[in-house]
Amino acid sequence: MSAPDPPPGPPGAEVDRQPPPDPRAGWELPALGALPRVAALDELVTRVLAPNPSRMALDGTNTYLLGLPGSGAVAVVDPGPPDPAHLGRVRAALTALDANCELILVTHHHLDHAEAALPWAAEFGATVAAGAAEVAGQDGRVLRDGELLTVGGMAIRVVATPGHCGDHLAFRLDTGAVLVGDHILGRGTSVVTYPQGDLVAYLDSLRRVHDLGPAVLYPGHGPELREDPSAVIDYYLAHRMFRERQIVTLLGRGPASAAALVEVIYTGVDRWLWRYAEQSTRAALRKLAADGTVALDRDGIARLTV
Repeated sequence: MSAPDPPPGPPGAEVDRQPPPDPRAGWELPALGALPRVAALDELVTRVLAPNPSRMALDGTNTYLLGLPGSGAVAVVDPGPPDPAHLGRVRAALTALDANCELILVTHHHLDHAEAALPWAAEFGATVAAGAAEVAGQDGRVLRDGELLTVGGMAIRVVATPGHCGDHLAFRLDTGAVLVGDHILGRGTSVVTYPQGDLVAYLDSLRRVHDLGPAVLYPGHGPELREDPSAVIDYYLAHRMFRERQIVTLLGRGPASAAALVEVIYTGVDRWLWRYAEQSTRAALRKLAADGTVALDRDGIARLTV
């Protein structure tokens, strides 16, 4: 069966084109590409930026070193790609902290966060801990929600945040800082793609992080979010609801595929991003189907049920 044409009417007709305001627009954040290679973000957290910038990875993967001053022990979060220069900068940061890497934590299995985990664990004599056994490796540790890890006397709380993908984790420190991986980004919004992503779980995880009352968010990509972290999470929730309203409005004109919806919703957006937008729209349609708002046929055509 072929997909229906895009819903009738000129692009933008009756479709809300005013997204919710992003509170970060008024913050003094560094420009894209201007993040320093190494930065001490607070007394416990140092960021080392991986050299893998891209349109999806923004400035690159943020690798974090967590440790109490003088403890001699550090946890490395999201080592990223197995790049020799990146490893060299992490080694130099460890030397500056007079510390050894005892634990490698991974927020999720995507290669730009996890690929170097096992090689670096062998290099440092450290243990890998992650939400998925294939990331943690044979000698690693699979983490569960609510676990409390201790490295050099510093407590790290594991917070399950599925949605971006099923094994996604966040890590909360006693300072109120939360390392959120790809669940929340320093710039823009995170991608929740079908079939790996689950928008219902993602929204629940956003609310869970919000309820933690974070003092600062340290994302997997982009700058730290310090001025009003809860406002950013509110924006993320509002942005998802905005996309849902656009989809429901268009389906009110008649059945449509995810691809047809993208052609109208994302008109004026770089077509290079449409493949990701289509996957995100598929995830949104599954969420609306779970809500009972939409019915999906075997060919992926969506229809309103009311």
